[in-house]
Amino acid sequence: MQYDVSYDGLSPQGEVIKRMMYYDYPRWVPVQVSFLPACVNRYKTALNVLMAKHNKLFPQFEKIDETHPIEYKDFYVEGEVTDCWGCVWKNLHGGMVGKVAGHPLENWNNFEEWKKHIPNPETDGILGPRNWQDIAKEIQNKKQQGIFSPDFPLPHGFHFMLLWDLRGFENFMLDMLLEEPCLIELMNIIMKYNNYSVKKILDLGTSFLGLAEDLGIQNSLPISKELWDKYVRPGYEVTAGEAKKRGIPVYLHTDGHILPIIPDLIDIGITLLNPQSRANGLQPLREQVFRKIAINLDLDRQLFPVAEKKDIKNHVHEVFNTFYIPEGGLMLNIEINEDVPLDIMDYLFSIVEDYCSLPNPEDTNFSKIGLF
Repeated sequence: MQYDVSYDGLSPQGEVIKRMMYYDYPRWVPVQVSFLPACVNRYKTALNVLMAKHNKLFPQFEKIDETHPIEYKDFYVEGEVTDCWGCVWKNLHGGMVGKVAGHPLENWNNFEEWKKHIPNPETDGILGPRNWQDIAKEIQNKKQQGIFSPDFPLPHGFHFMLLWDLRGFENFMLDMLLEEPCLIELMNIIMKYNNYSVKKILDLGTSFLGLAEDLGIQNSLPISKELWDKYVRPGYEVTAGEAKKRGIPVYLHTDGHILPIIPDLIDIGITLLNPQSRANGLQPLREQVFRKIAINLDLDRQLFPVAEKKDIKNHVHEVFNTFYIPEGGLMLNIEINEDVPLDIMDYLFSIVEDYCSLPNPEDTNFSKIGLF
């Protein structure tokens, strides 16, 4: 499949992301830093000071107001919320994502009644009405600004995780092993919704499709490769595969150990993969991705809360020693939770600025230096 590798009309951000993804000598190694809402509420304006100090990482940012706590939204809200599929999410700690505690299809006896309320992909989003006109405007606004970043038509956990949220994890595992016929019907319902959503956003003109779903656990896949091929791969063929048919690149965020399925993901059409460093191991991950697919590598979130400064430096050095080549193929993702000390953030940001050769903001008209 031929992809559009031209850089006409792109901002410095758009050009560097695209060059990184297609191994065409980006000017710097892109970096994406995000603070979880709980982290913002803990540190508040101290983060303003930190971001202003590291203006190469944060050439533009929205200042945090000390007098107004951040308003949690969607699945970050404390309490319970029900999504469009009927899954009941429970959250005990606002600012962190909750988990599904109520599974509407825990018993297959509920299936016929549940099917009367299947969400409509034209009108129903995960937690409310879906406005495709607004999505279309956002796509066009990004094109006018030369921004190259993925558009997400589906929520995090759109296929594999949704199946287990609907059935409950143990039920879902047994369904696959026992080849439950209802599971295939449920898969087809979900894939129809997802395929419609992806086709719609492609028709609206997205230049870059985004998907997000955790496919691994800490040290392995949660299911065998054989079961993955039968029950999970089809969900990606009707989403990422649809974009591949049209020559549109695909970004996939996926936590956990995914080494056995990376060749499949590449084959299906993923062009920028967001894997975790610890769950996959740097050297094993290199064997699967190096010069085969670009990665937005998640630096070790499990290290940050307990790290000393030397640990941070060693980690970043090992990442660059393993993956960096001038041609590209590497960007970094840094997610900061409330348990990461400010001095560790400060040191991490300094190290990353140096290793990634980030430009002075004035030289790029204060363009963003990551995906979002």
